[in-house]
Amino acid sequence: MPYWYYDKKDLQNTPSFRDGISNETENRYRKEGARFIIDTGSKMDLGYNTVATGVVYFHRFYMFHSFRTFPRYITACCCLFLAGKVEETPKKCKDIIKVARSLLTDQKFGTFGEDPKEEVMTLERILLQTIKFDLQVEHPYGYLLKYAKCLKGDKTKLQKMVQMAWTFVNDSLCTTLCLQWEPEVIAVALMFLAGKLSKFEVVDWNGRIPKHNAWWDMFVEDITMELLEDICHQVLDLYSMQAQASGGDSPPLPSTTKLPKNEMKPPSGTPPTSVSPVAPVVIKSATPIKNGSDTKPEGAGLAAPIPVTVERPPGPAPDLRFPLYVPPPSYPAPPPRLPPPPRLPPGLVYGGVLVPPPPAPAPSPAAVPPHPPLHAPRPYYPTRPPAPPPRPYYPPP
Repeated sequence: MPYWYYDKKDLQNTPSFRDGISNETENRYRKEGARFIIDTGSKMDLGYNTVATGVVYFHRFYMFHSFRTFPRYITACCCLFLAGKVEETPKKCKDIIKVARSLLTDQKFGTFGEDPKEEVMTLERILLQTIKFDLQVEHPYGYLLKYAKCLKGDKTKLQKMVQMAWTFVNDSLCTTLCLQWEPEVIAVALMFLAGKLSKFEVVDWNGRIPKHNAWWDMFVEDITMELLEDICHQVLDLYSMQAQASGGDSPPLPSTTKLPKNEMKPPSGTPPTSVSPVAPVVIKSATPIKNGSDTKPEGAGLAAPIPVTVERPPGPAPDLRFPLYVPPPSYPAPPPRLPPPPRLPPGLVYGGVLVPPPPAPAPSPAAVPPHPPLHAPRPYYPTRPPAPPPRPYYPPP
């Protein structure tokens, strides 16, 4: 089976990076694709295992392909479509596309092409070949519940800690942790983070032996504190990011139309509102555009409109309280129609007497085909030769 875990050096040298996309932009595309799969799956009432499997397919796919070649939203729909069949919660492709259409803007949905269903079905074959038909994926959810049952302490605080750790596992799908560590390690690290934030200290646990220094030593050996803190910081970075406007679409193609100098705006390279856990503040005001060292409102660099004067014909001014009477247009009368000519019967009329047309000439005898004889002789068939005489019967001795 293929090995799906990479070092951080490999995660920074992906096909998208070699294709001219920065690591920050690629991480933003991964977050947007993962968040789109989560939103689509929750809207279609899919289970957490199906959604998590689709996100893992999504991250593994872009370790072999670039975001310029395959737009992220089509790939996300394809991953969710395949994950539904693998986890035995299948959904129709047209239903997934319908939900995606309701979640995306017209510009983002334009990457699906003229036939979105055909695009998703074609990409499914590429996805299967890319992940090498390794369809079974394990997630930290099962290990999280398994480890929590072995801990001892206040049930209320323990339940709160497990709920917080479950939320961290959901948010970790927007990172590349599934490409770095096994699900057992992720479950331990996020339970450690949830315990610190909920102030739940694990003092004792079931199956404890003297050589265990911490509760996770019973499940996963050789986990250092530096490793746990690194995983926790990668998840916490999702919440510490500032909410900014979304960047361009995928694939980031160069623009063909060139804007004037006073209308050019700097591009934004930050994730959309759906990715960040903090709601952005929308300020409704005029957008200033910098031109040189001055700040002008939009449209300040445009030329002033030219005044146009219209001369009114001489005479009293019309009363605008009542609409002006406009006579209907006059059209010339159509010419009279002539009566159709009378239809004459077949034949000629001489002096009011109808003379029938002459009869058609009889066909010549040569033109009439000869009739077959009434009593044709029967065809001759040769008779069979006479049968040989029967053999004599000789009784046995």
